[in-house]
Amino acid sequence: MNKEIPMNRFVIISGCSGGGKSTLLEELGRRGHAVVEEPGRRIVQEEIRTGGQALPWVDTVGFLRRVIDLALDDHAQAPRNDRQWVFFDRGLVDATAAIQALTGEPLLATLGQSCRYHPHVFLTPPWPEIYVQDAERRHDMEAARAEFERLLQAYPSLGYEVSLLPKIGVAARADFVLDTLAAY
Repeated sequence: MNKEIPMNRFVIISGCSGGGKSTLLEELGRRGHAVVEEPGRRIVQEEIRTGGQALPWVDTVGFLRRVIDLALDDHAQAPRNDRQWVFFDRGLVDATAAIQALTGEPLLATLGQSCRYHPHVFLTPPWPEIYVQDAERRHDMEAARAEFERLLQAYPSLGYEVSLLPKIGVAARADFVLDTLAAY
């Protein structure tokens, strides 16, 4: 690593919905790391609260455009320093890959390069034993798997190295992430 260039400390935790991302991020936050909550969840919560229509089950494209805007803002507003990891629950690539799959708009290459994260990304694989639907996550496991497969292709296509998170307890998962990042 070149010591003159600050390393990108923005780390993406993404992958299959219901795979334990939020629980892992809570653990990383408890350990003192900065955490940026999932843009999509925040938008769904706001839209439900205000009676809005930018929901993935009402207006998927409108929802994803709002997620892209919020992910760009999250990236711009996140704390920047040479010592602290900042963990993102999903990011710009997730929403951009989804909207490109739905509309065919070639946004992934452009937006995916304009807003970079740490070169190592962590993806949660499908984990049916812990998957649950709720008021904010209405899609089924099949849709979650399709999302995972899309991300498994999208991140490497943009030059990211991907590690699949092992299906282990949350503390061990956090250790895995931090131990992997310690090599950088």
